[in-house]
Amino acid sequence: MSTHAECFERIVRRIAPGARLLRQWELTGGVSARVTALEFARVSGETARLVVRRYGETDLRRNPNLAADELRLLHLVRAAGVAAPEPHFADQSGEIFPTPFIVVEFVDGTPRDTPADAADLVDQLARQLAAIHRIDSARHGHDLAFLRPVEEAVAHTLRPPPASPGDPLETRMRAALAAGPPARRNPPVLLHGDYWPGNALWRDDRLVAIIDWEDAAVGDPLADLANARLELLWALGEEAMRRFTARYLALAASDTTDLPYWDLWAALRPLGRFEAWAADAVARAAMRERHGWFVEEAFGRV
Repeated sequence: MSTHAECFERIVRRIAPGARLLRQWELTGGVSARVTALEFARVSGETARLVVRRYGETDLRRNPNLAADELRLLHLVRAAGVAAPEPHFADQSGEIFPTPFIVVEFVDGTPRDTPADAADLVDQLARQLAAIHRIDSARHGHDLAFLRPVEEAVAHTLRPPPASPGDPLETRMRAALAAGPPARRNPPVLLHGDYWPGNALWRDDRLVAIIDWEDAAVGDPLADLANARLELLWALGEEAMRRFTARYLALAASDTTDLPYWDLWAALRPLGRFEAWAADAVARAAMRERHGWFVEEAFGRV
């Protein structure tokens, strides 16, 4: 059986014949996949970097073809001018690693938790999300039928309900969401599926890549908008959330009648994960407080 180092050697040699692996290191932040950065030397002596993303069991149960689908999607979004890593290849054969994986370029950038200019960060995030939602798959020669409809993601979130919800707010949220997504008022678009600041890489205050596309779907653009709103509320506060919403809507002109529904769906998804996501009790309490405000604010607009 090959060691991980030998597997990574095979990957870099597939990209650059004769290349030599110099080092490897795990990239933190992901919860659904194992992500490893590789640095290698080409025959010429030039060094380069790659990222190998090995998918977890949960995602593969949902979509065994995930590696090939993400490869296809990255080609599509880059052709449309969206900032995303360049894909190299996907492997589902089990010949290198036993689980499917994708290899993409290493983007020289980092997430921005505490930006010097929050307003500019929010504006760039809004522009990039609007660009994703404007992708015309037909014009770019692609069919998005390989992506799941967002309604499947909603059904997955709601099923199965807990025997005894720990948060009394959860019962109200599930009741409000039980009827399923409302009839579409907006044309279905490409959805990133997990659009938040942690999936954006920055360099010199410029957004250089949106990463982690394994949750991509097709459906109401408000699904992406709602998720980003909650995440920005947590990360930067209410003013940043409202600015992001306004900037996005100025570019996308979506009908927001059903935004409260999608806000509630976005707020239901992280329940039970606060302990894992928050660094300490203080951060956890702040997260819960803002989450509660977000949910009540959505109920107030239903």
